[in-house]
Amino acid sequence: MKENIQEQIVRLIQAALKETGFGQSLAKDLYLDIPAEERFGDFSTNIALRLSKPLHKSPREVAEVLIRALHKQAEKSNLKEYIAEIKAEGAGFINFYLNAKYHYGKLREILLRGEPALRINLGKQKRVLIEFVSANPTGSLSVAHARQAAVGDSLANILEFLGFKAKREYYLNDVGNQINILSKSVALRMKELAGEKGEFPLDHYQGEYIYEIAKEAGRQKINPEGLGDFAANYILEIIKKELDDFGIKFDCWYSQKALEKSGKILKAFNFLKKKKLLYESDGALWFKSTAFGDDKDRVVVKSDGSYTYLAPDIAYHDDKYKRGFAWLINLWGPDHHGYINRLKASVAAFGRDPDSLSIVIVQLATIFRGGKPVQMSTRRGEYITLREVLDEVGRDAARFFFLMRRTDSHLDFDLEVAKKQTSENPVYYVQYAHARISSILRNAEVKLNKNADLTLLKEKEELGLTKKILQFSYILNVCLKTRDPYMLTVYLQELSEAFHKFYDLHRVLSDNTALTQARLCLIEGARLVIATGLELLGVSRPEKM
Repeated sequence: MKENIQEQIVRLIQAALKETGFGQSLAKDLYLDIPAEERFGDFSTNIALRLSKPLHKSPREVAEVLIRALHKQAEKSNLKEYIAEIKAEGAGFINFYLNAKYHYGKLREILLRGEPALRINLGKQKRVLIEFVSANPTGSLSVAHARQAAVGDSLANILEFLGFKAKREYYLNDVGNQINILSKSVALRMKELAGEKGEFPLDHYQGEYIYEIAKEAGRQKINPEGLGDFAANYILEIIKKELDDFGIKFDCWYSQKALEKSGKILKAFNFLKKKKLLYESDGALWFKSTAFGDDKDRVVVKSDGSYTYLAPDIAYHDDKYKRGFAWLINLWGPDHHGYINRLKASVAAFGRDPDSLSIVIVQLATIFRGGKPVQMSTRRGEYITLREVLDEVGRDAARFFFLMRRTDSHLDFDLEVAKKQTSENPVYYVQYAHARISSILRNAEVKLNKNADLTLLKEKEELGLTKKILQFSYILNVCLKTRDPYMLTVYLQELSEAFHKFYDLHRVLSDNTALTQARLCLIEGARLVIATGLELLGVSRPEKM
């Protein structure tokens, strides 16, 4: 089957809605779920529950009418080959049961075509720019930045896999007050190193790294007016090395300083002025963001003539679109939540669809060691850095663990669990499944035959593993819709569990050559999906452990 089964079932439901006259407005807002219990089929829709209230009918009544239409529509489509049953169950869910022909056929396709069989071209080469991390170059990356890095890079991998042209960008806030404070912090430490005593303000950067920068600036005889740029570039090199060791490479490092020098901010203001969307009040320049749904207008130039944060952001996002990107995704920390409406208002002010800008809020992470949270203090420069986590648990565990909760949920990262070489460690559990399968395939005396008789796979655990393998494309679609790679970590653990359960109960290698070949095909399908999933998360795929 070349077409994606979920898309075909959605079209089937749309056709049934048209035939019955039910909920035409919902036809474009359809989605499928995978039932929590296998006994309820392969896919499920709650469309009958959603239609119940407007139709003044019980969900079960709506479901029964729709099912009759679904059967009629299925008879006229290719799906009649693959659908075994369509049932109304529970409170009114419509469940779809696929037959063995579909399950065996799709597994065969994965075996014969490999990774391309797992891809769905949902993106159709649409250009997407994902901006993430974008930490000020004033210190090493924290675990909060590390979590954003893991989410952003994995999301970009998934989008590329689904047919989007995704680019990764780091917005470098290399100008403004924080750079001035950085410059003063280094200057004060240089004086201290030279033997001068003085007070060090609490709002300055306190970390030991400031001493290292001060020493290097002294060795290179950096002029006082150049200290800010020198220190920012020094720290930026550290950040780049940390990200490189974390497996993350940006396509573009976009400088705010260069943006301001380019004149693009003034051009953006001139555009807004012509549309009468900028006005002066109390000596400041205001953006009329309330015209686009914001709760109040926003200052873009303060009374002292300096820009607010919004001013360069307006021009920066206008420039993103002008560079040809149709969809912008920004990953922000929770302290930026209130900033969303004003930025979307600026997108609308330029005549663009505000929904083409997606903001993903990535909640903070708490690092645990020995069952106790590690205390952090940014002001004093005492916080757990990405480098410390990498040195302690390694890239694989760090990336996987940072993705193990929904991005909008707080994450607890236990360093001790991440270091364990047992099934208690989720990334070890998944990697071990891949290594175990690789070992079986490597040591099998029977050669893998991708045309083996898959109908011999009849045991409950064999069928359960097959169905779990075939859920991969559905899971990636969920990651796309939620802009969150979290569900892929859950799925890989479930797939590994399904493999281990099968392997513990059934011998792969036996005297029955035909059955052995079928089971080798089954575990090769699982291995391929696990390998692909781990690659999308930026985690290695060991063949030996």
